[in-house]
Amino acid sequence: MSDNHATPPDPIPAPEASDATQAAMAADTLDEIARLQGELAELKSKSAELADQYLRAKAEAENTRRRAEEDIAKARKFGIEGFAENLLAVCDSLDAALALENATAEQLREGSAATLRQLVAALERNKVVVVNPASGERFDPHRHQAISMVPSQQEANTVVNVLQKGYLIFDRVLRPALVTVAAPQ
Repeated sequence: MSDNHATPPDPIPAPEASDATQAAMAADTLDEIARLQGELAELKSKSAELADQYLRAKAEAENTRRRAEEDIAKARKFGIEGFAENLLAVCDSLDAALALENATAEQLREGSAATLRQLVAALERNKVVVVNPASGERFDPHRHQAISMVPSQQEANTVVNVLQKGYLIFDRVLRPALVTVAAPQ
């Protein structure tokens, strides 16, 4: 029998790298590993630093929120303190008036007028302003409440009479003035 099959040639052996080339490649690999390890250590350090900054910022935000809540609670609880302090002089005046056993009507009237002035001053210091429209002043539905319309010689929709003073606090109506208004003719 004949062998028609040819045997494949032996593979060509790869040229062997010299020991110097292998050493250089190993050194390059070690240098790359060292560089990557250094970079990894640097990134870990930055990560730890950022995590610490995050935790500190979170704690600061929580402290700020807590302080703000405390401030709001104190403002709600003691916000009226200044107003109450301003009213103490009014209380003192009323106490002094009641302590007078034989006060005349004139003394009581004079004391009441002085006490009212103190009260109005205390209200004004706290931005509470009296709304007392003059007769003939234009009716303002934002500050006045019409109780009735009456026939009058005045121009229509003007205040004829004030039945009860109104009050504003920081330009917001606390209570409208109760008024009668001139009816159209």
